[in-house]
This record gives sequence, C-alpha cells and structure tokens, in this order.
Amino acid sequence: MANWPQVSVDTEKEYDMCFVCGPKNPIGLKLKFAQEGKKVKSEFTPQKNHQGWSGLVHGGIISCLLDEAMSYAALFSGVNTVTAKMQARFKRPVQIGEHLTVTAAVTKKTRRLVEARGEVRLKDGALIADSIATMFILSTRQEPRGNA
Repeated sequence: MANWPQVSVDTEKEYDMCFVCGPKNPIGLKLKFAQEGKKVKSEFTPQKNHQGWSGLVHGGIISCLLDEAMSYAALFSGVNTVTAKMQARFKRPVQIGEHLTVTAAVTKKTRRLVEARGEVRLKDGALIADSIATMFILSTRQEPRGNA
C-alpha cells in the first residue's frame, strides 16, 4: 500500500451525499447510526431498487451496509478512516422487504489502523452476513460523533 496515491480527504465536510448515510443523496440508503455501548447500530429494509437477482438484495448493498457500520464504529471511537481491506462472508440470501439490523464494533485500534467487525441480521436474529475490516486512520476527531 506504499504506492497508494496521496489523496486529500476533507473530513470536516458533512456527509450529505454519502451513498449509505447521506440524507441528501437522492439514490442513497439514508441510514442513521446510533451508538449502543461499544457497538453502532442501524436498521434498513431493502426495496426493489436494491435487488440483484429478482427478489433478492444485491450482495453489494449488503457489503455497503457492513462497510458503513464498521466506519461508523471507528467514527464514534473518535477517528476518521477509510477502508483499506474488508472481507465479508454471506450466510444466506436476503429477500426484498426483509427488515435488517446492521451492527459493528471496533476490535483493535493502533496509531495508524483500526480493525472492526460487522454483522447484518434479520429481525429474528438470523445472521445474514458478517465482516472484518482494516481501516486507515486519516485523522482524530475533537468530539467523537456520528449521524444519529
């Protein structure tokens, strides 16, 4: 990763157009994350425009939910990050209209990196997908916060 280009990231701007959490993104998912102890949590009910195969939620949407939750876990812990590596495991397909809960927590934090775990579950608690990620710390936050 030493050959990554140097990119300026403005972490002070609002998240209005973020695909997953941006409230002003017309095609976004508009999730809101809340902190519950050491975890973050959000809920989402996928619609027809989130499908891959007919009637099933696209795996990329599930991956977006996981990535965003893990990023929010880092954000609530006081750092701005970008995902460097993420691995997701899909346990079963999700049908359009099934209510989902996504959670994540930071599992390790060093000077430069954050590791986190995330899960997506059905209303009855059945595991849909889980993930682990390593994220680069861009900067620290004066006040840890999210969009809750």
